[in-house]
Amino acid sequence: MITKKRLISSLIASVGVLMCAPSAWSQSGTDVYAGDWPDYNGNMAAQRYSPLDQINAENVNTMKIAWRFSTANFGPTADFNNPSTPLEIDGILYAHVGTTRDIVALNATNGQVLWLWRQEEGQRFNDAPRKGSGRGPAFWTDGDNTRVISVTPGFHLVSLDAKTGLPDPNFGENGVVDLMDGLRNADDFEDVDIGSSAPPFVMNDVIVVGPAHRVGMRPRSRSNVKGDVRGYDARTGEHLWTFRTIPERGEVGIETWLDEGVDFTGNAGVWAPMSGDPELGLVYLPVESATGDRYGGDRPGDNLFANSLVALDIKTGERRWHYQIIHHDIWDWDNPAAPVLADLPNGKKVVMQVTKQSWVYTFDRLTGEPIWPIEERPVPAGDVPGEWYSPTQPFPTNPPAFDRQGISEDDLIDFTPALRAEALEAVKGFRMGTNVYAPPSLAEAADGTTGTLSLPSATGGANWEGAALDPETGLIYIPSRTDVAALSVANDPEADVAFSQSFGVRVPRIQGLPLVKPPYGRITAIDMNSGEHVWQMANADTPASIANNPALAGLDIPRTGVATRSGLLLTKTLLFAGEGAGGSNKLRAHDKQTGEIVAEFELPSTQTGQPFTYEHNGKQYVAMFVSGNGQVAELVAYALP
Repeated sequence: MITKKRLISSLIASVGVLMCAPSAWSQSGTDVYAGDWPDYNGNMAAQRYSPLDQINAENVNTMKIAWRFSTANFGPTADFNNPSTPLEIDGILYAHVGTTRDIVALNATNGQVLWLWRQEEGQRFNDAPRKGSGRGPAFWTDGDNTRVISVTPGFHLVSLDAKTGLPDPNFGENGVVDLMDGLRNADDFEDVDIGSSAPPFVMNDVIVVGPAHRVGMRPRSRSNVKGDVRGYDARTGEHLWTFRTIPERGEVGIETWLDEGVDFTGNAGVWAPMSGDPELGLVYLPVESATGDRYGGDRPGDNLFANSLVALDIKTGERRWHYQIIHHDIWDWDNPAAPVLADLPNGKKVVMQVTKQSWVYTFDRLTGEPIWPIEERPVPAGDVPGEWYSPTQPFPTNPPAFDRQGISEDDLIDFTPALRAEALEAVKGFRMGTNVYAPPSLAEAADGTTGTLSLPSATGGANWEGAALDPETGLIYIPSRTDVAALSVANDPEADVAFSQSFGVRVPRIQGLPLVKPPYGRITAIDMNSGEHVWQMANADTPASIANNPALAGLDIPRTGVATRSGLLLTKTLLFAGEGAGGSNKLRAHDKQTGEIVAEFELPSTQTGQPFTYEHNGKQYVAMFVSGNGQVAELVAYALP
């Protein structure tokens, strides 16, 4: 058996570059180098990496289900899509289950329930824009006390004793802080449209909460609650600071808002997970777009700090640096994932933001200086009445994009001449977004078109699944999807907003097939020392809907992948990849240097939660939530026989 102590000793002896890593990325009393999984992405650097290697390329094909935990009896309604990642600390798993986001502690070796916490939120739950299990809890300890921290669907911050599941009486009001208190613009609405589904970020005894709103392609009005990010004392729940993602008069960034839109515009929250560097004391915020997702005529200007990567002092909330990745977003290309931090083998200390538009924006994480030049290049303007268009956008010069950008006739399906001819005919009613930043157009435009075809879509490229980073090599692994969107806007007379996503305009399908050539989902490995792509592969086999399509009868179709985003996990020797929501129930183990499939497993259902790994009592487990396809969510854990 491999004990945690023996594992740590062998790693430190054999891999010098890792010697400082355990203390650098964890302050929860343990870390992945001790065989635990104490943070949503494994560590505060969001690397999704563990050095465990009891399960390796030689024996992974013998891995079997060790135990299963069903969520069937949790919540008022069954949970058919659990995207969360449990935490594991010293043999105990802490997980979100059920549509009411109950918190459960489980024995990590057999799935036995140790305690359960559930809050009755009444109307707050009914009104919540982000119901469901969420993406997982957080963990905090000061060495004596241990706490599980979570945000409920009704937007309460809770702190539970990790040993008992009881609310901490010294935190807030009997363990609960009401996150509705102190919101800007909240008094303008009866139904305050705000919540969170990401875990809070906990570092240096501070809890950081980023808010999420209802999807805004058809916002209820041009005004909304502002998505301020706030810090709280991990011991007491005391509110410490607020970072205003939409500035007020006299603050830095106000010059990028050109009229009174800065007063009523909302959103610009941080719905994605966050990351941080405890030694620098910096937390990194991936900020989303401002209201609304498809039309910004009511908020002219670049709109700081929307669509920005922002580094804050975690103790004070003071902004140390920022970089705006999109000016005046009208594509719904929020920064969707936790920035990934790394001390690369080439000596650079970086922070990497993967994006829906399929770039990795890479910066010095102390100064915010780009590692490779990022060029402001001209982009096309549109003709939607009243819209304001940024004349340029930031284009990274390295690494190259990890998925397709922009769409032209060359991208259309060409399995047969007949299918290609049908595709060419089908796109005649649209404008072709050959530039990645081609803007939305009217559903009833003067040129007879009904919108602009765009690639990637509003769901990526990359999304909340983020990426995985190997600290030994500096390779980053990114799941992405290739799926076309129709950027089509129309006037909505029933809403207090000039234009929003139009009803009824859809991307054409060709004989039931996607409009563009495969692959439809990818995994890309990039060497972040140089920016070079190392390998790229389809994320899945060709699905039956394509393989058995009558229009393709008799053709040899290459492996197409599926338009989903894989959940990834890196270990000492392997890259584990599921297919994500909407995919099949396959889990694959890849050689992380080449992408070659080493082993393939049939899960009880589709991988929807991110895979993670831990070791306890000498045994390594690989676990994840699986759900979808009409199956109630369950947590499954694999181990060697």
